[in-house]
Amino acid sequence: MPRVTIRLAILFLPLILTACASLLPRAHTSTVGPWQNYHEAQQAFGKIVPYQTTLEDLKTLRLDPASNPNITILNYSDVIRRFIPSPSVSAEDLAPGVRECILAKGACNGYEIVQQSSVRKRYGNFWSDFLNFKRKVEVTGWSFSGVILVRDNVVIYTLAGGQPAIYMLEESKNPLGPLQGSGESAFRNSISAP
Repeated sequence: MPRVTIRLAILFLPLILTACASLLPRAHTSTVGPWQNYHEAQQAFGKIVPYQTTLEDLKTLRLDPASNPNITILNYSDVIRRFIPSPSVSAEDLAPGVRECILAKGACNGYEIVQQSSVRKRYGNFWSDFLNFKRKVEVTGWSFSGVILVRDNVVIYTLAGGQPAIYMLEESKNPLGPLQGSGESAFRNSISAP
C-alpha cells in the first residue's frame, strides 16, 4: 500500500507545483475616473473645441471637478509654473490660449486630469518567489493626463498626453533567497546600536 501512495504522490506532484502559481499575488491599481481605457479618455478630450466648449459642455463630457474626483483645479500660479518652467521661456514661445490665460491672471483657471490603471501580476515558480530566490512581475496598464484652460466659462486651450499601453517586466534574483537581506539588516542594526 505505501508504494501506491508514493506513486500517486509522484504522479500528482507536477499538478500540485503548477497549481501553486495561482497562489502568487496580483495587484490592481487604478485612479477612479469616468474612462475605462486611454482611448476613451482621448475621445472625450477630442470633443473639446477651444473657444467653443463651455463649462456646461465639460460637465456633459464628465470633466467636471465637482463630479470627477481626480480633477485638480489649477490657479494662476499653477498655470505659470506648468507652462513657464524657467525664465528662458518667453510669452512668445507659448500657444495663444496659454498666453491669453496668463495675461488674464485670476480670470483664467485650469483643470488637470490624471487617470491611470495598472495591473501587477507575479508569475513563475511559486516556491522560488515565496522563498525570495527569484521574483518575476509583469506590469500592464495605461495612463492619461490632460490640461484644460478656461476663461469666462469657455475653454481656450487643451493639452493631452499619456501612455496608451504600459508593459514592463521586472525580475529580481536573490541567490541567498530568504537570507539575502538579513546580512544587510544585521549590519545596519549593529551600526545603529549604541
